[in-house]
Amino acid sequence: MANVVVIGAQWGDEGKGKITDLLSRSAHVVVRYQGGVNAGHTVVVQDQIFKLHLIPSGILYPDTECVIGSGTVVDPREIIKELDMLEGFGVSTQNLFISESAHVTMPYHRLLDQASEERRGSKKIGTTRRGIGPTYADKSERVGIRMIDLVDMDGLDEQIEWTIQYKNVVLEKLYGLEPLDPKAVIEEYKGYADRLRPHVVDGSLLIDQAIRDRKNILFEGAQGTLLDLDHGTYPYVTSSNPVAGGACIGSGVGPTMIDRVIGVAKAYTTRVGEGPFPTELIGGLGDKLCELGSEFGTTTGRRRRCGWFDAVIGRYAVRINGIDCLAITKLDVLDALDEIQVCTAYKIDGEIHQELPNSGRLFAKCEPIYTTLPGWKQSTADCRSLEDLPSQALDYLKFLAELMEVPIAIVSLGASRDQTIIVEDPIHGPKRALLHENGSASQVA
Repeated sequence: MANVVVIGAQWGDEGKGKITDLLSRSAHVVVRYQGGVNAGHTVVVQDQIFKLHLIPSGILYPDTECVIGSGTVVDPREIIKELDMLEGFGVSTQNLFISESAHVTMPYHRLLDQASEERRGSKKIGTTRRGIGPTYADKSERVGIRMIDLVDMDGLDEQIEWTIQYKNVVLEKLYGLEPLDPKAVIEEYKGYADRLRPHVVDGSLLIDQAIRDRKNILFEGAQGTLLDLDHGTYPYVTSSNPVAGGACIGSGVGPTMIDRVIGVAKAYTTRVGEGPFPTELIGGLGDKLCELGSEFGTTTGRRRRCGWFDAVIGRYAVRINGIDCLAITKLDVLDALDEIQVCTAYKIDGEIHQELPNSGRLFAKCEPIYTTLPGWKQSTADCRSLEDLPSQALDYLKFLAELMEVPIAIVSLGASRDQTIIVEDPIHGPKRALLHENGSASQVA
C-alpha cells in the first residue's frame, strides 16, 4: 500500500494529467484535493482526447474510485458537463464521489471574479474568471454554500435567497451590474442538485476507509507550487494550496498517511497569466517552444509564456513539497534545439542568489544565470527506456536531477500513454533510480 501525492513543481500546466493517468493504473482511489474549474488536465487515450477540469483523470479506469475533496470548489454546471462528456464516450462515472464539505461556485462568484479582474486594470492577476477566488473568499468569510447544502432540499432556498440578497448589493453598488434573481438561481441549482446528489458523500470518511483497507491512494493537485496562495509568487497566485501539504487539508487525512510526493515539471518552463518569469523567452525561440509544445491552456485556451528550465524554482518546489522524485514531461519538445539553457541561479542588483526571493519586487528584478548544454538534434518520441535516449538527452536529465537533488522517476516524451519511460514506479516502490550518488545512470533491476 502507498499513498502518493502528485504536485506541479512549476507554475502549473506541467502535464500532471498524463502522469496522474499513468499512476492511476496502480491506484485504487484518486483524490483531487484543491482548485476548481480554473485547472485543466488533458489525457490522451489512443486517439481520444479527454479534457478534464474537476473530475480526476483516474475516472478513465473503471475500477478506480475518484474523490473530489473538501478543499476543491465545485461548479455544478461545469462538472455536469464533464459527466455528460465522459458518459457520451462510454466512460462510467458511478465511481465519482464529491465531498459534502466542498464549496459550491455560484453565479455571483463568476460575475464578481470577472468584474474584479476588469477593475484591476494594469494590476490584473490573470485569473480564469471562473469564480474560483470569490468562492474561496466566501469559504473564508463563512458565507459559502457547500455540497451538503446544495443537496439539502429543505434548507437550500433560504440559504441561496439570503446570500444573493447580500451579493446583489455588491454587484449593483460597487460594479454597476444587474442583480441576480434568487428564484431563478434556486431553480437552476436544484436541478444541479438532483443530478449530483448520488455522488455526494463524506469524502474524508471514504478515504479513511480506503486507507484502513490498505488501498493505494493517489492525491492529485491542480495548478503548481509557484501558484500556491501561501508559497507561490504572490500576488500572482491561485486561491488555494496546490503544494503537497494541501493534500491533507483538502482531503481530510492526517500527514502521517502520506508515503511519497512526486513532483511534475516540464523539461522547460511555462507560465500563464501575469507575473514575473525570469527565464521567459520573448518571440523567436519562445514562440517555437509554444508551437512545438502546443502550449495553450486546457481551461481557457490562453497562450502559455515559454522559457528555459528554471532550477531555482525547481529546488524551491522540492523543498516546499518534500518531493521524493520527479516526472519530467515534454522532453521531446527540445528535440530540435542546437543547445539548451538551464537557469541555475539569479542575479539581483549584481548579487548572485541561489534561492527564490519572497519579495515580488525583487523577483521581478531577477536575471537568470544560465548553464548551456548541447542539444541532441534527434527525435526522442519513440524512446521507451533510458538506454534509448540520445546521450545528450540523458545528460540533460542527469543535470536536472543533480541540480534539484532528487531522482527522476518518469520521463514523458509525448501526449500518449505509451510515450513514457518509467524509471521508477512511485507507487509500487523503486525499480531503479536515475542517479546514483556519483551521478551515473543506474541499471539496478
